[in-house]
Amino acid sequence: MERSLTIGRVAKATGCAVQTIRYYEQIGLVQAPERSAGNQRLYRPALVERLAFIRHARELGFPLEAIKELLDLSDRPDRSCAAVDGIARVQLDAVERRIRRLESLKSELVRMIDACSGGSVADCRVIETLADHSLCSADHTPESSLLK
Repeated sequence: MERSLTIGRVAKATGCAVQTIRYYEQIGLVQAPERSAGNQRLYRPALVERLAFIRHARELGFPLEAIKELLDLSDRPDRSCAAVDGIARVQLDAVERRIRRLESLKSELVRMIDACSGGSVADCRVIETLADHSLCSADHTPESSLLK
């Protein structure tokens, strides 16, 4: 007989916060657990594996929608893995774009620092460049600006 786990034990076993587990239930990544007579959530051990999958996918940067698709596909093991491969390739492309953007940011920061003469703040090239984006050597505005 499978032994049910409390949410605290599941959180400890997976490294997921209790609130995160509840959120994953709300958005349908994991099924809502059975409840005890005292209304306590009781999780089956298989949930630990599912949460470990989700956590690892999140660590690799997969968005929740992609994880939902991956979980749906993993629940049907007889299907071709072409769809899984496609999802992973989309994530790889996103990571490569972020790496290129970070390299651009790094280059710009190095250029700003190298241009700084170390004098007073009034003459600081870093401050001047931050105040006037046109002094940058490249456009490094994020694809989806957080400033909107």
